[in-house]
Amino acid sequence: MEEIVFPNQIRINRKMRGVSMQDLADRLGISLSAISKIEKGYRRLNQEQLILVAEVLDCSLQDLYVNEQNSQHEVVMAWKKEQERRQEINKSSGLKVLGAALRYIRNEKSLTLIEVAENADMTLSVYHRIEMGQREVSDKEYKSIAKALGMEVDALKEEIKKLDAAGALEEIIAHNDTKYKVQNIVRAANDHSNSYIDLEALKVPVFGASGANGSIVVDKSLVSKEAIKPANLSDKRDVYGVSLCTRRLGSILSNRAVMFVAPSEVASVGDIALYYKTEQEAFVVSMREDETGQLYGLMWNPEERIYFSNDDFQKIHKVVDIAL
Repeated sequence: MEEIVFPNQIRINRKMRGVSMQDLADRLGISLSAISKIEKGYRRLNQEQLILVAEVLDCSLQDLYVNEQNSQHEVVMAWKKEQERRQEINKSSGLKVLGAALRYIRNEKSLTLIEVAENADMTLSVYHRIEMGQREVSDKEYKSIAKALGMEVDALKEEIKKLDAAGALEEIIAHNDTKYKVQNIVRAANDHSNSYIDLEALKVPVFGASGANGSIVVDKSLVSKEAIKPANLSDKRDVYGVSLCTRRLGSILSNRAVMFVAPSEVASVGDIALYYKTEQEAFVVSMREDETGQLYGLMWNPEERIYFSNDDFQKIHKVVDIAL
């Protein structure tokens, strides 16, 4: 992430003396791109380079620094504004990196959002926002998340640094940014009735009532309400909504939460799914694989495994999104 590391007046002094960026780059033995970053304050000069710049520009070292005493008011204010802007970018980028890394590590450990949120003593909504890079994390919360992931705090921090340095998080960050923009577009359309989005086409029926043993009764003849499915699911015609009204998920989910379910999509290890024990009685499960490679569904509170036969796979409907 970029940060202001060396606010300077090199560009002003260079232009005053008619020295081009290329001339200065050649004298320092660095690239034109590097000079640009130095002048913008995104790259640091060592002491030897700084002295050489002063010699090339025929000025004192003090002339190259930005401060209240020797700089024009406009220059000082411009730098302050730039520093504030970069701090906001760094803050946002830092949250995005953290969120993407937590999602990456969680997936590597075959854990679900629900499991990590519950083990970290957070609501699913809060933890989901953290993984989306939209919420700051306190030290206490960081420790709880590390514990939920089965890691020490220092080990988690080090792993995040490694993933970021290796570029392993870029795709997740891009995905989160796209999803966030889509959500904002749909929300704006809902709030302001923008004509360019057909909200009616995005509406799906929502079913579900609390059943016995923590099950959800999905009676498709009884629609409880309608929900707007995420725009990224607009091409999936078989998607339907189910109210998360099961007691087996405890208090980590809002009673207003809705699962969007796609029967045609294959649920694999790490996915959340609805398992239909009967035509209308469904259980929320996390798809897992045991040491022998056998696929099963894990239910919570209390934990219970459901092993699937070949005939059961038609009864498993993948959860493709959750609206909180």
